[in-house]
Amino acid sequence: IHFVLILKNHWCLILCNLLNSSTIYANNEVSLSEVDIYGFDYDYTLALYSNALDAMIYTTARDFLIEHFKVKHSSGPNVKQFMDVFSLPEMTLLAVANDYFISNDIEYEPVHLYRDVSEAIGMVHIKGYMYKWIMEDLEKYILRGEETYAVLHRLVSHGKKLFLITNSPFSFVDKGMRYMVGKDWRDFFDVVIVQADKPHFFNDAKPFRRLDSQGDLQWDKINNLEKGQVYKQGNLFDFLRLTGWRGSKVLYFGDHLYSDLADLMLRHGWRTGAIVPELELETKVVNTEQYAQSLTWLQALTGLLERMQMYRDPGSREVLQEWLKEREELRARTKNLFNPQFGSIFRTCHNPTYFSRRLCRFSDLYMASISCLLNYDLSYTFYPRRTPLQHEAPLWMDQLCTGCMKTPFLEEMAHIR
Repeated sequence: IHFVLILKNHWCLILCNLLNSSTIYANNEVSLSEVDIYGFDYDYTLALYSNALDAMIYTTARDFLIEHFKVKHSSGPNVKQFMDVFSLPEMTLLAVANDYFISNDIEYEPVHLYRDVSEAIGMVHIKGYMYKWIMEDLEKYILRGEETYAVLHRLVSHGKKLFLITNSPFSFVDKGMRYMVGKDWRDFFDVVIVQADKPHFFNDAKPFRRLDSQGDLQWDKINNLEKGQVYKQGNLFDFLRLTGWRGSKVLYFGDHLYSDLADLMLRHGWRTGAIVPELELETKVVNTEQYAQSLTWLQALTGLLERMQMYRDPGSREVLQEWLKEREELRARTKNLFNPQFGSIFRTCHNPTYFSRRLCRFSDLYMASISCLLNYDLSYTFYPRRTPLQHEAPLWMDQLCTGCMKTPFLEEMAHIR
């Protein structure tokens, strides 16, 4: 048994050390050679923001909540799923407010607490605070703009068509893109759509409107989506009709599984790529020796419990109880390595989280940032790993080389990172 554990521990350490945060992971087989058109969301996709933005949103929404709202009393069941990076300040404010009421034994109604907090967060966006903060200090809030430029330049130089569909206003996008890409950033894109109102953009019939060079709305009828122009609102059905871009030759990247990706994959057959910044931290944790050893022993201990529970004598039962206690401690320790409050966003013990299941359902590919594209040739084919079912053998050869097989061009990013 000791030999098996040592060998298993050795393999686990090798596997974990091969993982790289710049890897692109596949839920479905995707050949980039078949992709001719690349589409992008803006916020948290082309533009990555620093943690300072979350702090500003939280502080402003907290002050607005204190100033304008009081706790209301009502009833009604409700469950809210938070699915993107923009949700972090809202979740933090909910947690702080909830903790305050409980700690001070103040009666409150959770449904209306959520509504008040949600409205306070919404006011930060509606009143344009977030746009103002970022535009006034681009260097403080926007990260790794040179990587965005490198991705766009590489795609265009290989003859790919690009488009942008974002909910943000043109003045905000223009300033950010000028900072990251340069004043001629629109030359990279064949179509630019702002204030699209996703996810309604994918199902509504709102017409396109053109913006002039000053960002003012024009009222001429839109018969073509022209390169170099900027369009506001619109809908996906007119977009498909005017561009002819359909099916698996289109790959669209976004950070929100529902607002950006779900409709495109389920109803329109586009390829989708999810931007999940948390992958960088997850990879760092998985690469640690502490995680590798804890997970290895946890798996071994679970196997021992499964096989040895048939023994009923008092000595065996005592050992089994000790193992069960140790297993629970290992589960908690492994989970807390990611986050002591709620663990990994991808897994809770041996089960995938709700977010992880939705990620697999709505995205063909997922990665920490779009700069991960720089690691792969544009004819590269991504293959999903075969995950054994419960009745299948637990090990397949393609699981032995996750990192090395999926990051063949990492050295090419040395000048970017």
